[in-house]
Order: sequence, then structure tokens, then C-alpha cells
Amino acid sequence: MWPGTVHRSFECGVREMINDQKVMFSAMQATGDLTLGNYIGALANWVKTADDYMSFFSVVDQHSITVRRKVSDLRQNCRKSLAIYLAAGLDPEKHCIYYQSHVPAHAQLAWILSCHTYIGELNRMTQFKDKAAKNESNINAGLLTYPVLMAADILLYQADVVPVGVDQKQHLELTRTLAQRMNNLYGDIFTVPEPYITKVGQRIMSLQEPGRKMSKSDENPNATVFILDDKDTILRKFKRAVTDSDRTVRFDRENKPGISNLMEIYSVATGQELSEIEAAFDGLGYGEFKLAVGEAVVKMLAPLHERYEAIIQDKTYLDNIIKSHAEKANYFAVRTLWKVEKKVGFPVHIR
Repeated sequence: MWPGTVHRSFECGVREMINDQKVMFSAMQATGDLTLGNYIGALANWVKTADDYMSFFSVVDQHSITVRRKVSDLRQNCRKSLAIYLAAGLDPEKHCIYYQSHVPAHAQLAWILSCHTYIGELNRMTQFKDKAAKNESNINAGLLTYPVLMAADILLYQADVVPVGVDQKQHLELTRTLAQRMNNLYGDIFTVPEPYITKVGQRIMSLQEPGRKMSKSDENPNATVFILDDKDTILRKFKRAVTDSDRTVRFDRENKPGISNLMEIYSVATGQELSEIEAAFDGLGYGEFKLAVGEAVVKMLAPLHERYEAIIQDKTYLDNIIKSHAEKANYFAVRTLWKVEKKVGFPVHIR
């Protein structure tokens, strides 16, 4: 529920409307089926921490079009992603779960922030360099300004905390820089967000190339476990996971990246410490360990699979959440946007 907000004046900021409760914002792109890495590194942690904050979770479809893709695929992936958010345990009665494109203020604030962002700052972004190298035929402006839209996503809701992976820390640092720059220029506008980084599972690696992050777009079908993979598929992929010739289940990220990755996944799925896993599988072969990891992941994801099937088949339920949560997100977003527009000198909205 959203107590104390419905009858507040538009002059109130987000902070006043939520009675100083801290705000968390996070999001994932709808560029393909969500992976086990997305679940462990992001979604499961959202569920654990969401109730401690006023939480906003977005399916960032605007970010998803920096690379060309089928229109029908994007629309389907958005719906599947939002259903997975709900199936994972995010409570729509407590948290705002919405599509980025349904809140025009994201793009509107991004334009204002882009006018306060230096080209040199964007050129230094490592993800721009990586994506540009992979998409030489389509190096569009969106690839370059992606971090500005991400900053708008976060600052729009005055987020105090942003769960991020290691590969997003640079983007969050730019967000903090922009918030501080705007505050220095125009007075108190934005909350400067802090990163929330988990110790375990923050970077799940490919099952076939454990030196690379698990990816939605990996061409090797055995490299990535998807959240909605069935039991047989999950077990098959783990059985084929790349390890090493040492035959010892021991955590050593540098020298044993494949086994270390599997151990981290198993730790998240079972709640066991890495030292406990080493002791439990001492003297046993990799084949037995890989099967155990697969079975633990199947067990972990089984409740989500069951809830997802019920949610995705209930069109009315899902459509109602999409509509009502777009309204909730807009309700909060427009207040920050109007505050910023007034500060930078745009004509005041007549209400």
C-alpha cells in the first residue's frame, strides 16, 4: 500500500510523501530471458531487502533498444520479466513494479541530466566501449548516453540505495556525480544514492567460459542457465559445466574459476558457506558435485516456476498490475521532474 500519499499536494517532494523512509531503486533490461545470474545477483537480493525500503523495481525497456531486436520479442520479454519479478516474491501491494517506458519522466529527466553531463565522462564508460566493439554497425547515441538515462531512473525516485553488480559501479558513480553537480548548481534537488553490493553471488560466470560473466546473449547454449529453464535443461547444463583437471572442490577464483563459480552458485542455492561445501565434497569427483549444484538450483527455482506459470496465464491480474503500478510510478516521478524543471528555469506547471 502507499499510505499518506494520495492526498498530498504536488508541492510535496518524494521524500516528504514517504515520511523519510529510505528508498531503493533497481531494474533489469528486457533484452532476453532472465538468467540465473540475474536471479542470484539481483532479483533474489531485491526480495530479501525490499521490505526495508520504499522500493521501486523497473523493467527498463527504453535501455533495451540500444541494440536492434524484434519488436515482438521485446514486448514479450517485458511481460515475462515483470511476471518473473512477481513470481520471485516482490509484493505488488508493497512495492512499485513497472515498465520504464510507461513513465515519461524517465526520458524527460534524462534530457535535463544530459545537458549537465560532459562528453568526456561518457567516453570513459567501459560498457560503452565494450558494446560499441560488439555492435560496430550500430554505434548509436543511445549507447553513449545510456548511463544518463540510468541516472535519471535512479534520481527520479530520490533513491538512497541502489543494488548494483560490479559491472554497474561505474554507472552509479556517474549518477552520484550528476546528483552532486545538480545540487551544487541549483540547490537541494537530488538524494545522492549509495551502492548496495552483496558479498556472495554478485557476479555469476558462464558455465562454459568461467572467465566471462553469464550472459543472456551467449551463443553457446550450455553457457547460460535461464530462470525459466526446465529441470532437465538445468541439470544438463550443469553436467556440462567447464571445471579443471585438479579434481578438488576448493574455492580459488583465480586458479579454479569454474569450480569456484559452481561453489558460489551452490552456496546461494543451499545457504551453505564455502568452507562447508569444501568439506562436504572432499574426496568426491566433479561429476557428483556438478549434479548436486544442478539439483540445488532446480530446487531453488521450483517455487518461482510454479508462481510464474500462474501469473503469466492470468492476463487480467497482470494487466491490472501493469496499469496501476504505472500510475503509482508516475505519481512519484512527476514530483521530482517538476521540481527539477522549476530549478533549471522551465515555466512552472499550472495546476
